[in-house]
Order: sequence, then structure tokens, then C-alpha cells
Amino acid sequence: MQLDLPPPLNSNIRNAAFIKSSTRVADCPPDKLPEFALIGRSNVGKSSLINSLTRNDKLAKVSKEPGKHHLINHYLINDSWYLVDLPGYGFAKAGKSSKEEWLKFTKDYFIERENLVSVLLLVDSSVPPQEVDKDCANWLAECEVPFCIVFTKIDNRKRDMPPNAQNIRAFKQLMAEEWEELPRCFETSSRTGAGRSDLLGYVASLRELHVRST
Repeated sequence: MQLDLPPPLNSNIRNAAFIKSSTRVADCPPDKLPEFALIGRSNVGKSSLINSLTRNDKLAKVSKEPGKHHLINHYLINDSWYLVDLPGYGFAKAGKSSKEEWLKFTKDYFIERENLVSVLLLVDSSVPPQEVDKDCANWLAECEVPFCIVFTKIDNRKRDMPPNAQNIRAFKQLMAEEWEELPRCFETSSRTGAGRSDLLGYVASLRELHVRST
């Protein structure tokens, strides 16, 4: 069910800073500020989206070995809220034990961070629908974690792959097989900035709801 959102707060990002990387949820910054967590498959473009939203290409570093390290990265936005980069899932070389570790590590974050407002589930639009992305959406719903879907790389069509718009439609159809109503969806490009304003406006509206409820 989609929320009836109030008019957003000012969605402009004036400043952004990397605060810390944490290997345990207990080591994260004090949860006094609202948080928006990014989650998705390794190489989906989480770091690129953070840099696009903040218009700072040097803020979030792209790992040379995606999926290797389990870190929670906190970025302070406008000194008033956090973007949180969670470890990627579905890494091709990850074994069963690594996947179980990822589930526990990430679920601990969802359970323990009281100021988590919403999760941004990133889905790569340049490839056909991946079951692991649908599974993550279902898992978030089972954990009662509010989330939206952010399609990335809408300007990056891969050779020998269907058009990005076709991949997006196919993923929505896959979700609709189990969902009566889909979560809010956004289509973005970190290279061109497409979808940036809409996504930041959505985040600002959720922050307004959070402020009213606290």
C-alpha cells in the first residue's frame, strides 16, 4: 500500500559527508536522525546513486571487489538525515555461508535501527528481471520494512539485452504475480540525473511524515 504523502520538505541537498563505515550494527552512529538505506545486488549502482543524489562524484567510493566486505556506510545529509549504503547481495562468488551472514547482518540493521524511515531497493534496469531482487522485495515486506523500488541505469542499455523499459515492465509484471499493489517505483540514471528530483522529493515527504510522528 502506498502512503498518502504530505507536501515535501525542501529536498535540496546543500552538503553531504561520509561519516563512517561499520562492521557491526552496534558500531553505527547514534540513531537520532532519520535514515534511508540503499540495498541491492552488487554492482547495481548504489555508490553512483549516492553520488548523483548529492552531486558529489567523490563522496561514495565504488569498491573494486563488490560483495567482498560487509560494511554499513553512513553519509550525513544536510546535517539532518542519513543515506545508508548497505552491503550488496547476490554476489556471484558468495557461498551459502556468506549469504546467510548477509541476511543476519542486514536484518540486524533493520531490527535495531529505530530511525530507519525507508529502504531504497535498487534494481538494475539494464538486465532482465532477477529473482533475487523479487526475493529481496518479498523479504523486506515479510520484515515489515517500508521500501520503494529504484530502477537504476535507465540510460545504459547492454548489448544483446532487451531495452531497459522492457526490463522494467517485466520486473513489475513479475512483482504483480504476488503483489496486489506495487511499492512506489522510480526510474533513475546516475549519469544524466534522470529521476533525481522525484526521488529526493519522495524522501523529503517521508522525512516530513517522520518528523510529524516523532
